[in-house]
Amino acid sequence: MSKKLINLTGISKSYGDHVVLDDLNLYIRENEFITLLGPSGCGKTTTLRIIGGFEAPDAGSVVFDGKDITSLPPNERNLNTVFQKYALFPHMSIAENIAFGLRIKKKSKEYINDKIRYALKLVNLEGFENRSIDSLSGGQQRIAIARAIVNEPKVLLLDEPLGALDLKLRQDMQYELIRLKNELGITFVFVTHDQEEALTISDTIVVMNQGYIQQIGTPEMIYNEPVNAFVADFIGDSNIIGATMIRDRLVEILGARFDCVDTGFGENKPVDVVIRPEDVELVAPEEGIIHGTLTHSIFKGVHYEMEVMANG
Repeated sequence: MSKKLINLTGISKSYGDHVVLDDLNLYIRENEFITLLGPSGCGKTTTLRIIGGFEAPDAGSVVFDGKDITSLPPNERNLNTVFQKYALFPHMSIAENIAFGLRIKKKSKEYINDKIRYALKLVNLEGFENRSIDSLSGGQQRIAIARAIVNEPKVLLLDEPLGALDLKLRQDMQYELIRLKNELGITFVFVTHDQEEALTISDTIVVMNQGYIQQIGTPEMIYNEPVNAFVADFIGDSNIIGATMIRDRLVEILGARFDCVDTGFGENKPVDVVIRPEDVELVAPEEGIIHGTLTHSIFKGVHYEMEVMANG
């Protein structure tokens, strides 16, 4: 198992009376693609900015590769950040934008040119070095990522970098990020509010809400075994229905009994049951277990979305 590279301990952050993070604890492993996922205002971007050194926590510590970096400025941390607004220079070519940080570090011209070629190849922009940054459709986030990569960071922080793209470009870039992570062997910390995006690209998802971590796990675990109603409702489409736990491994839903995998709730206890839409089968009335009436149906391209009224 990969070693822990970043360790956040007891992180709290407030703006005035508004508590954004409250005693947050989180570790990030080397070579992991970890996504901070949650609704607007949940604290995910603040967490990223604290890792990057752009915000100071009110309490707690940030340890990077065994060293406490809580008070270090961003330029003294071995990581780079790609923000939603890419902060590229419009008067510079693509190559000049990528080389900006290396020139500040006074690297040699030969070294810079080698790095530009390497980074452009990685982000599939070979031959575009002399073009302006506005000349590429959806290319600006590639340029911003290339600019970060040439500094050879151990960690790449990505704050909703795909948010401004249309759906097709966004999906293409998701696969590009997975490829980059595998080729570069560095740690990616990604922030998004897009559940499908998080499920697609992540090794680990951290679901956040109101300054707290709700659940940490693989995409499969988060989707199939949500720990509470918030996670179940936020990740994918869910039917959350009041039910009764008859006993271990047996639940009663809308008057019908089903075997289940859950234990430890006691007998005849009220519970909430999560049923994913793809686990529901519509059959002829005489074959059905739960009976209801189809109230409306919407065609969504690859499937129909249907609403059924059952037992009120």
